[in-house]
Parts: sequence; C-alpha cells; structure tokens
Amino acid sequence: MENITLLLGVVIVTALVFDFTNGFHDTANAMATTISTGALKPKTAVAMSAVLNLIGAFLSVEVAKTISGGLINESGITTEVIFAALVGAILWNLLTWLIGLPSSSSHALFGGLIGATLMSAGASGVNGSVVITKVLLPAIAAPIVAGIAAYFATRLTFKLAGRTSEKSTAKGYRAGQIASAGLVSLAHGTNDAQKTMGVITLALVTGNVLAPGANPPMWVIVSAGVAIALGTYLGGWRIIRTMGTGLTDLKPPQGFAAQTSAATVILASSHLGFSLSTTQVCSGSVMGAGLGRKGGVVRWSTATRMFVAWGLTLPAAGLVAAAAEFLTGQGAWGVTATAILLVAGSAVIWTLSRRKPVTADDLDSTRSAGTPDEPAGVVTTAIAAVAVPPAGVLTTDDIKATLHSPTGTSAEPARPAASV
Repeated sequence: MENITLLLGVVIVTALVFDFTNGFHDTANAMATTISTGALKPKTAVAMSAVLNLIGAFLSVEVAKTISGGLINESGITTEVIFAALVGAILWNLLTWLIGLPSSSSHALFGGLIGATLMSAGASGVNGSVVITKVLLPAIAAPIVAGIAAYFATRLTFKLAGRTSEKSTAKGYRAGQIASAGLVSLAHGTNDAQKTMGVITLALVTGNVLAPGANPPMWVIVSAGVAIALGTYLGGWRIIRTMGTGLTDLKPPQGFAAQTSAATVILASSHLGFSLSTTQVCSGSVMGAGLGRKGGVVRWSTATRMFVAWGLTLPAAGLVAAAAEFLTGQGAWGVTATAILLVAGSAVIWTLSRRKPVTADDLDSTRSAGTPDEPAGVVTTAIAAVAVPPAGVLTTDDIKATLHSPTGTSAEPARPAASV
C-alpha cells in the first residue's frame, strides 16, 4: 500500500508537470495574434492569459470525464500505465516547443494514454469508438471549421470597415482583440486544464482512492488550474513567434476575427465533451484570417511543417509511452529508470533551448522588423482570384499587382464606391 501511495504521488506530480508544459506550450493559442498586432505587450498578454486559464479550469468537468472514464477502460489499467503515458506526452511537448512548432498537447496526452494502454492491456483497453468520435473526428473538423469561420469573419470585418480609415478603427479593434484573446484563454483553461484533471482522476481510480466514474475532487481542479496558469505565465515564446508571425502577417481586424472564431469553437466543444486540440483550432483560425484579407499570404512552408507535427503527435507520443510502459512493467527499478530518463531527456532539451533562447524582447523586435514574405502559393492565388473584395471594385490589374508585389500586398488606390 505504501508503494502504491508513493507511485500515486509520483504520477500526480508528473501530471501537474505535464499541465505546466501544456500551459507554456499553448500560450500562443490565446495571445500570439494579440502580441503580433501590438494590441498587448508580450508580458502583459501572458499574465492576462494565465489568470483567465485559472478561472476557466473551474467552469466545467465534461472533458475531464471523457478522459477519466471514456478514452480507455479503467478496469485492468494500472498507475504505471498512466505514468508511462505522461512521460510520452511531456517529452513530445518539450521537443516540439524546442523547434517552435505549435503541435497539440492534447493529442500528445491522448497518444501517450493509447500507446501505454496498448502495451499494457492490448486493444481491448482502448475504447475505439470514443477515440474516433471525440478525438480523431474533432481533430479533423475543428481546425477546418475555425478556419472557414475566421476567413468569412475577416472578409465581413474588412467589408464593414472598408470606408473607414484604419487609424479611426484601431482603438476599437485593439479592445476587441483583447476581449477575444481573453475569451480564448478562458476557453483554453476550460478545455485543456480538464485533461490533466481527467488523468489525475484516472490515477486515483486505478489506485482505489476514487470510485470509477467519479468527478475530479476540488483539490484536483485547483492544482490543475494553478499548474496550467503558471506554465502560461512563463510564456512559450518560441511557439508564440511561429503562430504570431511565422504563419501569416495579421492586422488587428484579422486578429479579432481569428480569436473570436477559435474561442467559439473551443467553448462549444468543451460543452459537448469533445477533447479537441486548442492548438489546431487556433492555428486553423489564424490561417483562415490570413487568407481572408485581400493580398494576405499564408506561409505554407511553415504550415506544412506544422501539419506534419500534428500527424506525428499521436503515434510519436504513443510509441514513447509504449516504451516507457514496457520499462515500468519490469517493476520498481523500471519505474525508477523511466523517471530518470524523463528528467534526463527534459534536461537535454532545456539545455539545447538555451543555445538560442527566445524571449519576450525578441518578439517585440520581430514584430517591429517584420518577417520575410513567402511567394503566394496555389491556395492563396486561387482565393485571391475568386474572393469578393471587401470594399469597392476589384479589377484584374489589382489581382496581378497583389500577387506579384514583393510583399504580397499592393498599395490600394482610391476606388469609387461599389454600385448597388
């Protein structure tokens, strides 16, 4: 019993470490666009996001119940399995953070749970229908829905403000961006903090501390909320740089449209118990907003690397977790060796990150200098050719000037109002 209690403590601490990495890995989801457009200073943005992540953790437990009692079968699952799952998720989170890719912390956790369970109990330990309906399908649909919503919201925003100068609307859009970023942070706390709550609750069930199907205790909710808030405050500057300026260049109306669309999708999914990836939703909305502005260019080379990371997350975290579960299954020495390997791997990644650190000051300088544009790709060209202009009359010459200009945008001459 003493050994089980000690192992449970190790698993709970490891789960909170994962929650912490989830916080700084996913800070970009809420604040990258707000920082890139200058609506908020980097440190102010992450402080605001941290507070709202903490508040969001108390709003619902539907996603936590999906993980603790739906994704895998509780019967036959040991505490060592959960520990191995967390090892796979943490190492993948740290690796993708090191290279600045906004991969999914949620899918890293799911992959870890599935991989460790398959190694321990076989295919019967995983609820395939839940994996398909509440993980895989939302993973495909959510970024597409958010991207389409952000695209049309951006088009509508520019159309409504087409006859108003950018300077006169700047304050309004700045306030709108701050409000929508706060909503995304609240939604992120509601969705992502619950995943750690679900894992800890699952560990307590396997350790016979809680009955199967029990809701997370209050101390679990509080600790998970605090861990993700602290991680958010630390700031994942590498991924914020990729999300804010690596995918596309956003103006305040686009940032507002992207964040509002993302928050709507995340909050709706949390209410329904869909444990989707907030990273994928926010990335999809950023790309949709980038394409929604006439002349906007999405950097498809960065997007392609991001898509590859998304596709690798589940299997990669699952493989690491399966290997960790094989090791922990050897007994106490295996659990100890797995813990040592986790600490050593995390230390190596941290050391590598210090060779070329990214700070909040770097984000300010990047935003001021701008980032090099990528030539318009097939998707951008096609959308520019068929999209209705936000205001005025768009001619063939305008499209050619936009697509062949060095910056991907054209100096737009004054045009007569569109005839009705």
